[in-house]
Amino acid sequence: MGDESVNALAGLNLALKRGSFTAVMGPSGSGKSTFLHVAGILDMPSSGIIKINGKEAKKLSVKEQARLRRDEIGFIFQRFNLMSQLTVLENVMLPMVKEDTKKAVDLLNRMGLTGKHNKRPWQLSGGEQQRVAIARALINDPSIILADEPTGELDTKNADSIMQILQDLNRDEGVSIVMVTHNPASADFADEICHMSDGNFVNNGK
Repeated sequence: MGDESVNALAGLNLALKRGSFTAVMGPSGSGKSTFLHVAGILDMPSSGIIKINGKEAKKLSVKEQARLRRDEIGFIFQRFNLMSQLTVLENVMLPMVKEDTKKAVDLLNRMGLTGKHNKRPWQLSGGEQQRVAIARALINDPSIILADEPTGELDTKNADSIMQILQDLNRDEGVSIVMVTHNPASADFADEICHMSDGNFVNNGK
């Protein structure tokens, strides 16, 4: 920033076990979203190492990084990031490597969206749109889900419903989840809470 150097992340070190559910909390500007983008290989750090399931991101080609994101990581965003011109079913199938309509339909049904497959995202409630986003994140059977404020746009009832889905995925299927949130009620669903300040973790625990 001009003559000033700003480290969005500084000295941060975190190792997460397979099957863990971790919430990341902290004030605005503390580095939470940057951490999530780096963890998901959407941004590359100027220094340091990112390893996902033993694979070091910087040693991979751009194509290999994209394949790692596609195959291993599911992303859930606060504003859903659905394509308004596509149907619900088409949105879920968008990241698929090999088209499998039945798998996408089954996943939508599992999310409680039976009969909504051919609707457009704008025809759904916020909670329903986030369920579509979760189905899309799961379509390639990722081992990790990175969620950036997944309940930020939802009322309390829908937020609890979405968090219950994420907790069930973690406990019943062993999907690892890293979730950035400002909401203490959402963070309570996690097994561990990491607090960030000035680009680093200041304490972990619950």
